Amino acid sequence: MKVVLIHFCFEDYSIELINSLSKHVDLTVIQPKNVYLKCRQHINSIVKVKYFKKYRIRDPRNLFSMRSMVQMVKRVNPDILHVQETNDPWYDLTLFTNHSFPLVTTIHDVYRHPGDRDLIPGSDFTRRIAIFRSKQLIVHGCKQKQQLHERFPELLGRVNVIPHGELGTLYKQFIDQHHSPPREQNSLLFFGRIWPYKGLSYLLKAMSLVIKEIPDVKLTIAGRGENLDQYSHILSDKKHYTVLNRFIPSAEVTKLFLQSTAVVLPYVEASQSGVASLAFGLGTPIIASNVGGLSEVIHHSKDGLLVPPRDVNQLAKSIIYLLKNRQIQHQMQAATSARCKTDLKWSNIANQTIDVYQKVGSSCT
Repeated sequence: MKVVLIHFCFEDYSIELINSLSKHVDLTVIQPKNVYLKCRQHINSIVKVKYFKKYRIRDPRNLFSMRSMVQMVKRVNPDILHVQETNDPWYDLTLFTNHSFPLVTTIHDVYRHPGDRDLIPGSDFTRRIAIFRSKQLIVHGCKQKQQLHERFPELLGRVNVIPHGELGTLYKQFIDQHHSPPREQNSLLFFGRIWPYKGLSYLLKAMSLVIKEIPDVKLTIAGRGENLDQYSHILSDKKHYTVLNRFIPSAEVTKLFLQSTAVVLPYVEASQSGVASLAFGLGTPIIASNVGGLSEVIHHSKDGLLVPPRDVNQLAKSIIYLLKNRQIQHQMQAATSARCKTDLKWSNIANQTIDVYQKVGSSCT
């Protein structure tokens, strides 16, 4: 089977999927040049990788970029065109004229996250073109599938659930595993894009309760997004808070997860979570809100803890419970390792993805 996979973002996810798929299909990957430069050294050498020049979103030269991309696809002449949802109106508009190849689209977020300032103007409208042009769609959880069916009832029978695979295997490559950092007791990590839906304000309120029970607890906040000056009166306490409000290089990301006792995801809304996938892969227990896809990927009291969203008291109690119980920490670390060998294993995800391709092939014959 000849497959072209296009992705403009979701680099970590795409690298792992590409490398696993390449063992089973004749795969060509097409990327914008800036994405290619990030990914090329991590993609299996047997994969054919092509790239094109992509401009800023309002630049009309993107018309020529998309024409170049479409020509690359046509030269390969694939049996399947698989696209990781681009959130890019320029790509979506190509689908008005490009009907040549059966399309599979992976939808990472059915609804846009509230307060996410990275939303591209017009993309929520044009993405409907990609959704309806797709022979099959892939989402990462049953709740996303339900949301997609509720929003677009016409898609019944075309939506497939395939989990978001673990990301630890990829990130372990960025450090010397013979000298990986030890777990630091009573250390918490809040990681990723910092937008209001991530619930940082609730975590900071919970921390005031945790500190009373565990005086040496420390929270590291790592990532970019909203202005953290609004929390300066809290974060000025250097004993309990470390703030890395910047881009975090991959090696540093790996060390942050490996040295933390737990990762906290106090989200008020969620679909899937790359942060959770990374925590699972690196054996770091998760305390998360019981919302969206988090409630599916995390098995409460087995490989993580789920708490009601916006419930500061319950969040604090769960953090205290986990930090005070090393045996529970070890049990959860073992459970996450087991998950990475089963439903979150990339070879299994690749096989499920190929099953979707074969559905498309059957419908086209």
